[in-house]
Amino acid sequence: MRRRAKAPSSPLPQRDGIDAVRVRLPEDPDGAWATVGAFLVGRYGAAVGVGRVEGMLREGRFVGVDGRAVAAGEAYGAGRYLWFHREFPAEERVPGEVRVVYRDERIVVADKPHFLATMPRGGHVKETLLARLRRDLGLPELQPAHRLDRLTAGLVLCVVRPEDRGAYQTLFRDRAVGKSYEAVAPYDPAVELPVTVRSRIEKERGVLAAREVPGEPNAESRIELLAHRGGLARYRLVPVTGRTHQLRVHMNALGLPIRHDPLYPVVRADGPEDFGRPLQLLARSLVFTDPVTGELRKFLSPRPLQGLDGLNGLA
Repeated sequence: MRRRAKAPSSPLPQRDGIDAVRVRLPEDPDGAWATVGAFLVGRYGAAVGVGRVEGMLREGRFVGVDGRAVAAGEAYGAGRYLWFHREFPAEERVPGEVRVVYRDERIVVADKPHFLATMPRGGHVKETLLARLRRDLGLPELQPAHRLDRLTAGLVLCVVRPEDRGAYQTLFRDRAVGKSYEAVAPYDPAVELPVTVRSRIEKERGVLAAREVPGEPNAESRIELLAHRGGLARYRLVPVTGRTHQLRVHMNALGLPIRHDPLYPVVRADGPEDFGRPLQLLARSLVFTDPVTGELRKFLSPRPLQGLDGLNGLA
């Protein structure tokens, strides 16, 4: 099988920590695109408007591998690479700062606040952990080795150099990273803890909440009680697998939905973000053997959770 040649580097610098979009012109066996402009209008016109694409071409916003602007009337050529910077959506700044827990020449361990997405996606572009770290630390090639849900706060391991990325990403793929979370949820003395919850969780595209369904379990979590006061408790959650919303689904299944969860047990109506009521779920620790140095790494987030004053010490 013939392997496609590696794509050339972008001639455009990052903007606000975000890479330029790369486009590779596809094969055109039917001759539908006589010019580069005809392809770009057909590719992006429906999404942003034909007039806007034509305007970007006039403004020289699309460039080739040499960094020079591409004209709308240039002949189409399959396999050619183009780059452009997309227009960012208007974003409200997510409150809270990103704390750097550890940094060396290979990795950055960051402690992100609630509501901040890990990677650019959808309407969250500049207000993401990746964009903030790239800008603030001056590390344009930084990439996360894994993802953390936008509503969850806590530790994310990022890799500084592209040549090291695969080694650290493989740790997460092979479940060679010890991860523990903490959550604030209702206290129910009738729920016997600690407990290991196993179930089958499925998440349909376009549906906000995941759900448990009959079948072979594909999700496993250990739930432990750390402290309680009144009707609230602090829990330690250890995921064995990594299904979407797994910890939130399993806590809800125990009758202990995590405090301020907008999806479980009931999906709340869409509306503006309530930054004063963050989901009380925190990625507290990461433990792994460094694949480059062989050193045992242990990192803890000092970030507190709400609702249990005096009971937020690290367990």
